[in-house]
Amino acid sequence: MNKLKQLFASGVALIFMSSAAQAEYGLNMPVGVTETSRQVYDLHMLILWVCVAIGVVVFGAMIYSMIYHRKSRGAVASHFHESMTAELVWTVVPFIILIVMAIPATKVLIDMHDTSEADMTVKVTGYQWKWRYEYIGEDVSFFSSLDAASNAARQVGSDIDPATVENYLLDVDHPLVLPVGKKVRILLTAADVIHAWWVPDFGWKRDAIPGFVNEAWVKVDEPGVYRGQCAELCGRDHGFMPIVVVVKSVADYEAWLAAQKGAAVAAKLAAIEDLDPRELKQKGKKVYRANCVACHMKKGEGILGVFPAITGSAVATGDINNHINMVMNGKAGTAMAGFKAQLSDVELAAVVTYQRNSLGNKVGDAVQPAAIAALR
Repeated sequence: MNKLKQLFASGVALIFMSSAAQAEYGLNMPVGVTETSRQVYDLHMLILWVCVAIGVVVFGAMIYSMIYHRKSRGAVASHFHESMTAELVWTVVPFIILIVMAIPATKVLIDMHDTSEADMTVKVTGYQWKWRYEYIGEDVSFFSSLDAASNAARQVGSDIDPATVENYLLDVDHPLVLPVGKKVRILLTAADVIHAWWVPDFGWKRDAIPGFVNEAWVKVDEPGVYRGQCAELCGRDHGFMPIVVVVKSVADYEAWLAAQKGAAVAAKLAAIEDLDPRELKQKGKKVYRANCVACHMKKGEGILGVFPAITGSAVATGDINNHINMVMNGKAGTAMAGFKAQLSDVELAAVVTYQRNSLGNKVGDAVQPAAIAALR
């Protein structure tokens, strides 16, 4: 008995000690930060209570019948056949219930797919394993990949504890930035396999399918940072393809957009300048760690039988033109994707130079951004 009391006391103490953790725990779906998400939540609650009411009536009738009309109390079952009244009731009542649920559900679905009268348009393209955001009409585009800290911590053999990385696997290097209170039309497609763009706080998810364009829209009412993930199994690194949306005030968004345009102009100017091979190697290391390390590994050793090594490979130590072509255009029929659209001229020149003069290779040559630009 004493042990039972001790066990009960320990359980009560554990409940009180974990109250802080339970404050974040909930069984219901979140409300979200958009009108769409609130409509979905309200619809969910309506259907839930309709189902609760049906359950109360059905199970209530069953329980009442089992208690007051059981055989032990002398109840005798009635015998009837082809009752028109019964058939009308169990046909008409479910029909009315379905209509009651279908009308608000249809309205919400129509609103979710109405992309008209948008204030701006962003094209989202899924790649293995990153997103490309293009601001239509603004000449601004960039790729969004898993942030460097999470990417380093998730590598096999890494000495970084993932628990020490803030927002582990849910942070990116370049988030999508949107203005608050503006209706943004989202165009979704993919360059390789099927992906799915999903931010739970927005209240919807859309597939990104190669050769097809899906539409959606979002209007966020509260500035903040909202996180999501690719919700389609898109390959071996599917779990490392997060989405981060930063919603700013209109003034802050305009300032950010102007800065992006300035950076794009600076990048174009940098692409026509010759860079020191040492600078190319330094830049190339960062590009390699962000784009190549998942398959070819940190030291260029690759994965035997799956992904070829960079160290000592015929491509990385052979003709530089073949090497450039491989990095830019990939290799058909293999997992080697082309990075022509994903990386800038400077980044392509840097990563090729890095691969040829690092990771155990010492070819001694280099490629300049201008040479890459000439091949586009």
